[in-house]
Amino acid sequence: MINKRLLIKNLLAHNDENSFYDKKRKLNIGEKDGKAKLLKHICALANSNPKNNSYIVIGVEDEDNRIPGVDFFDDSKIQNLVNAYLDNPPNVSYENIPFPHLPSDKVVGLVTIRPQGGKLCSLRKNIWKYYGGSVFFRDGSISMPKVFDIEIKDVNSEIVNAIESHAQNNIELTLDGVFDFMNSRTDYNPTYRVFKEYFVVCWAGKEKRQNEETYYSRVDIELINEQVKLFYSELDEVSISLTNDQFKIIEYVQLGLQDNFAYYPLEEVTITFKDNASYDIENKLLFEPPQFDRKTLHHLYNSNNSLIEKLKNNSLLSKNDEKDIINLPATYLICYFNDFHEAKERLEEAKPYLKAHNDTAYSLYKESMRILRKVRYN
Repeated sequence: MINKRLLIKNLLAHNDENSFYDKKRKLNIGEKDGKAKLLKHICALANSNPKNNSYIVIGVEDEDNRIPGVDFFDDSKIQNLVNAYLDNPPNVSYENIPFPHLPSDKVVGLVTIRPQGGKLCSLRKNIWKYYGGSVFFRDGSISMPKVFDIEIKDVNSEIVNAIESHAQNNIELTLDGVFDFMNSRTDYNPTYRVFKEYFVVCWAGKEKRQNEETYYSRVDIELINEQVKLFYSELDEVSISLTNDQFKIIEYVQLGLQDNFAYYPLEEVTITFKDNASYDIENKLLFEPPQFDRKTLHHLYNSNNSLIEKLKNNSLLSKNDEKDIINLPATYLICYFNDFHEAKERLEEAKPYLKAHNDTAYSLYKESMRILRKVRYN
């Protein structure tokens, strides 16, 4: 089993960007150009590595390999995006890798690209400035379009296999990972569980009892064997249930209008551990958008639009305005789920103004976009 933190260190230490490895400061698939660039790199890496894995490391400075990290990104449906836009799509996974020097809300993203069958990967349809039918390959550290037939060559398998073999997990790394987690999360009762005498899952969270059920907020969950952060949230609540071979998480999101909020189940994640030292992760969307009175929503939607104009113009805000700005991302989200289709664009338009206004409003914006992304991909 590969220790993903060690794998990233090996990639950064021994190899500059090349035909099987790329690094990015950040990833933005919420906007069309960011989505298109990611698809271009995935296509190029898949075509340049028909018989081995290739990788994109997210959260690293290009110039000096400094690791500032990125926000936790729990998009389990990135494969749906790849399947929608690429012919002969590779298998793609995105994992969040914690590093000891980073704060708990920051990770390094690891995109793993596994080609299928050695067939040529190409764009299925237009996106941003790239045309359907385009084929990309890696030319050194650059993903380049190729408009002519080209033979797919396997030149990296030996190098990638050597890097992966040097990143294999061992008992020392596992124990170090458990101790690191337990020592870093003393604030919220850290604990661990061993599955199938091999896998170690650590988790911590602020516990709350309600109607004889246990819920957790400020939750942090890691699969120590691979140094992968499975879940992280400061805002939402989750329930955790265990059996001898399964670890199940149900995530709840808080939504509502005018200080009348309720929790709604968003997604169920089930990790099933097997006797052959492997595991499966199944994600199931549970979300049913709440429906509200349309007259009320029209009023709030127009009020949100006015607030954005005030932020654009640096107008003086009242106390009620300040309160409404905190609720603005969730209100736009509910409007979108109630068939106000322009609400998504208005929410995206608000991003720079909320970010400049205060950290709380921007955090709630990111949370609303995360929920929207999950629901739309499904």
